[in-house]
Amino acid sequence: MNTDKSFFAHETACIDENSVIGSGTKIWHFSHIMPNCIIGKNCNIGQNVVISPEVVLGNNVKIQNNVSLYTGVTCEDDVFLGPSCVFTNVVNPRSIVNRRDQYAKTNVGKGATIGANATIVCGHDIGKFAFIGAGAVVTKTVLDYALVVGNPAKQVGWMSEFGHRLKFDKNGIAICPESQQEYRLENDIVKRIK
Repeated sequence: MNTDKSFFAHETACIDENSVIGSGTKIWHFSHIMPNCIIGKNCNIGQNVVISPEVVLGNNVKIQNNVSLYTGVTCEDDVFLGPSCVFTNVVNPRSIVNRRDQYAKTNVGKGATIGANATIVCGHDIGKFAFIGAGAVVTKTVLDYALVVGNPAKQVGWMSEFGHRLKFDKNGIAICPESQQEYRLENDIVKRIK
């Protein structure tokens, strides 16, 4: 039973020893936080989520139902993980071969979104504010602000920090229709203009 009142854990959630959980975080039904995880403040961990040992989550990370995060995954602040998305941590798993010393790392950058049922193959970082479409299978590194879809995932555009597709003019400038933030595309790199 959860006696720490700085975060909420449903009575069916399992939280193993030596994990740090930030204040304001909510952990819902049947989720399992394994040993030595670091979970930031104000995170929301949906139903039936598995967070394997030593996973690190920043602040305000939203994880929908049935997500699996395996050892080697780090999510920076404000990441959104859609329902049933999954991360891997071994490139060539075999039941009879122990590869625990070969876990590959994956970092999900600040503000990135990973859509429902997407698969992130280990060893490929997701850039800040990138947007991974539902069902995509990511097999290579994704750039900041990139929009990727399909299997294997291919980049089809760019997204704003508010989650809108950016349309660049002839000068390489785009404006988010919601936030009015401006972005510049130059040499296949998108940056928000301060």
